Amino acid sequence: MCGIWAVFGSDENVSVQCNAVHKIVHRGPDAFRIENINHLQNCCLGFHRLSIVDDIRGMQPMRLYTHPYIWLIYNGEIYNHNSLRKEFELKGSTEVDGEPIIHLYEKFGPEEMAKHLDGVFAFCILDTANRKVILGRDTYGVRPLFRFQTEQGFLAVCSEAKGLFGLSHSLSDDEVHIEPFPPGHIEVYNLDKDGRAFLDKRVQFHEPCQQPLHKKNSDLPKSKEIEIIQSTIRQLFESAVEKRLMSERRIGCLLSGGLDSSLVAALLVKLVKKKNVPYPIQTFAIGMEGSPDLLAAQKVAKFLGTEHHEVLMTPEEGLEAIDKVIYHLESYDITTVRASVGMFLLSKYIKEKTDTTVILSGEGSDELAQGYIYFHRAPTPEDGHNESLRLLKDLYMYDVLRGDRTTAAWGLEIRVPFLDHLFTHYYLSLDPELKQPKNGIEKHLLRSAFADEGLLPDEILWRPKEAFSDGISCMTRSWYEIIQDHCKEQINETDLAKAASLYPHNPPKTEEALYYRRIFEKYYPHKATWIPYFWMPRWSQSSDPSARTLKHYKQ
Repeated sequence: MCGIWAVFGSDENVSVQCNAVHKIVHRGPDAFRIENINHLQNCCLGFHRLSIVDDIRGMQPMRLYTHPYIWLIYNGEIYNHNSLRKEFELKGSTEVDGEPIIHLYEKFGPEEMAKHLDGVFAFCILDTANRKVILGRDTYGVRPLFRFQTEQGFLAVCSEAKGLFGLSHSLSDDEVHIEPFPPGHIEVYNLDKDGRAFLDKRVQFHEPCQQPLHKKNSDLPKSKEIEIIQSTIRQLFESAVEKRLMSERRIGCLLSGGLDSSLVAALLVKLVKKKNVPYPIQTFAIGMEGSPDLLAAQKVAKFLGTEHHEVLMTPEEGLEAIDKVIYHLESYDITTVRASVGMFLLSKYIKEKTDTTVILSGEGSDELAQGYIYFHRAPTPEDGHNESLRLLKDLYMYDVLRGDRTTAAWGLEIRVPFLDHLFTHYYLSLDPELKQPKNGIEKHLLRSAFADEGLLPDEILWRPKEAFSDGISCMTRSWYEIIQDHCKEQINETDLAKAASLYPHNPPKTEEALYYRRIFEKYYPHKATWIPYFWMPRWSQSSDPSARTLKHYKQ
C-alpha cells in the first residue's frame, strides 16, 4: 500500500500545493519523495511509500536509465511481473514488480500495456518526451485513485480525495469536481508547452465478464462436468492466493470465521508450509464479547494452527471511532461505515501490536459468488448473474473501498484473492444456474468445490452468511442497533425533517444516516455524489442494509 499524488499545469505555487501530499502519509509511512519536473512548468510528482518489495531500489517516482524520459508513480502489485520480464525479454534494473509498467508502456503504448498487467494498481505515468500523462486503474478498483481537472488544464491526481482539497485558491470546494477514477480504464492527457494537461482519450481496457462463456460439454455426464468445474475453481483460487504471497514483509490474514476469510487463511497456511516461510501465520479477528465471528474464528485458527489474535471491541470504542472512520473512508454509506469500524480498530491493533504488514482478506466473494442472503430471492439465475456484475462494477465504492481505507489508515497493505483477474473471469463465465444458491445455501458452488479437500471443518465450510458488521455483534444486541440508539440521542426530529432539503442527493432518512452525513460534510463538503446510492439488499422489503433484518436470515 502506497500513496501517489501529482499535479500538472498548476497556476498556483507548486511548492505550497505539495504540502497536500502529506494528507496521505498514512498510506506510506516508510519513506517520502517529491519531484519537481524542471523542464515542465508547474508539474510535480509525490509519493509516500510502504516498503514491501526491493527496499533499496523500490523508491518512486521511478525512472530507468534505459527510458529516462518516463516517470512512474504507482500504488499496487503486478503479480505477473516476472513472467512479463521473461516473455518480452525486459532488461530490468530492479526487482520491483511495477518496473515492467515502464517497459511495456514504451514498447506497446498505454492501452496494450494495461491489458498485459495481472494485478491491482493505480498509476500515473509522465512521458516528458511525448508530453503525455497516462492514468490507469485495475479492473475492480482495488487500489484507489482520484483526480480533478479544470478547463484551463490543471490536472491533479491522488490515491485519496483528501489530498486534492485546497489545491486551487481560485475555485471553491463545490466548484472543484473531484471524482474517483473509473476502474478498468486508462486516460491519456496531452501536455501543452506550459505543462497544462488536456484529456486526449479514455479507454476501458478490461471489464468483468458480461455473459456466460463456459460451454457445456454434451459428451460428458453432468456430474463429471461439475467435477471439472470444481477442480478449475480450486486451481485458480489457490493460484490467486499464491500470487499474493509476493512480499518481503510479514504476511497475515483477517479471519472472521466465515467461509471467505477462512478459505483464504486455509490456503495461505497450506502454501506457506510448502514455501518454508520462516514465521507462523498470524490471523486476526475482532468482535464484541460473545460475537459469532469470534467463536468461529477461534475454531478455524485452532484447526489451521495459526498464531491467532483476538480483539474485543466495546460499543464505546466502536462509537468513538466513527468520526475517524468516515474521514478515512471518504464515504457516508450506511453499511460501509458500520462494517468499517471493526476493520479499522482491528487494523490499528495489527499495526501497533504485531509486525505483520501485508494482510489477506476475503473481500469480493459475496459479490462474485452470490454470497449475500438476498440472492436467495433472485427471480431467475440470470437475474442473480446480472446482480453479481452490478455489484462487482460498483465494488470500488463500497466493500473494496472499506478494505483499502481501513487498512491503509494504519499503514497496512490488504490483498484480496477473490478479485483475482483470472479467477473472477472464469467464475463469471459459468452457467448462471450453477452459481445460484442451492438447498438454501448461498455460494454453494464455491463451498462444494472445496468440500473434500480437508482445508476446513465442515461446520465452517458450510457456515451460513454473516455480514461483517453483524458478525462482530454480540448475539443479544446487534452493532447496528447500538449505533442507531446512539444516533437517536445525537439527532432530533426537527433536524431529520429538514435533512432531505439540506442534502437532496441521497437524502438521509434515519438519524443514523444524518449522523454519518454530517461528519462526511464536515470533512468533504459538497462531495456527496462520490456515493451514487446507499447500498441495500435487492429483492426484499428491508429498509435497513443489515442482513439480520432479512426473513431468510431469521429462519
